[in-house]
Amino acid sequence: MSHLADLDQRPHFHAKVKQSKRLTPAEADEIREITLEVQEPNFDCAVDQSFGVLVPHESEFGTSFHHRLYSVADLPDKKSGKQTLKMLVKRCAYVDEFSGEQYPGVASSFLCDRQPGDRILLTGPHGLPFEVPEDKTANLILIGMGTGIAPFRAFIKHIYHNVKDWEGKIKLFYGAKSGLEVLYMNDQEDDLKNYYDQETFEAIQALSPRPHMNDPIALEEALTDRTKDILEMLNQTNTYIYLAGYEQVKELLDKAFSTIMQSNEKWLLRKAELIAGKKWAEIIY
Repeated sequence: MSHLADLDQRPHFHAKVKQSKRLTPAEADEIREITLEVQEPNFDCAVDQSFGVLVPHESEFGTSFHHRLYSVADLPDKKSGKQTLKMLVKRCAYVDEFSGEQYPGVASSFLCDRQPGDRILLTGPHGLPFEVPEDKTANLILIGMGTGIAPFRAFIKHIYHNVKDWEGKIKLFYGAKSGLEVLYMNDQEDDLKNYYDQETFEAIQALSPRPHMNDPIALEEALTDRTKDILEMLNQTNTYIYLAGYEQVKELLDKAFSTIMQSNEKWLLRKAELIAGKKWAEIIY
């Protein structure tokens, strides 16, 4: 995938905030689902694409724009020539490496503070590395951390609503610090339960055992608990693995898959085959 700086930031499109809904309770990190209505009729963003947001930022060097990419978190809809998009945004903060002070994230704070009626600038659409295989018997192992659930939620809805007759297995592993931050798999927003009646689909939560102590998400355990199923999928040539999450998740995945295949060498060979066959794709942030 291209680096953010390499992506075309023109033309700009104007979007109006239709709704901003907090999905997590007050005691958890703030994650919002924001619904946008794009005003220009020639903007079309599909499930396998992302869009950019240009956020104005004033500094001692003048006004500039931060460009951030977001995945579509639901099936895009178009009414009266205007496309509606949903996105997930987690309010973030960063620590200045020189002063040690903590500052609010520029893009996430801007977006989380938007109210219905506010307007923002979009770019794109831009490509995503996640494509629905033409082979309906293909197996999919989807791993989404935090707001990394967004592209896979739309992806799964697209498969069962639009592609239909899917025969391959789909296993979605969703990681979060705690059950309070699990999106679309909780009592309030249990969107993914709509697909539990599909014989091909399973969603598995991977939570941190001690979320307030920054312990890593128990992704390795969630994967190895299903060693038999995953090994069976890895032994088939039409299995795809898609990942959206933090950089450190890649190390956890390598450990888990090495355990499942009982050899680091076997896993690295299988991973190389997946990459060469364009059956491995990732978005790391």
